[in-house]
Amino acid sequence: MHWTDSLDIAITLDEAYPEVNPSIVNFVDLRQMVITLDGFDDDVNKSGEKILEAIQMNWIEEKE
Repeated sequence: MHWTDSLDIAITLDEAYPEVNPSIVNFVDLRQMVITLDGFDDDVNKSGEKILEAIQMNWIEEKE
């Protein structure tokens, strides 16, 4: 997975952290959660606020 795979990342986050409410995760923690996922293979320094926001919004939708 790469940073641009926001839906795939969100699904994987939901599976890895089913007890977490994604709407209260800050971007620093979210970034750390993403880079530690199995299958994540991108430059850890390429994330930005827009990318993290897209991941978080997809994760929130997966929870619903």
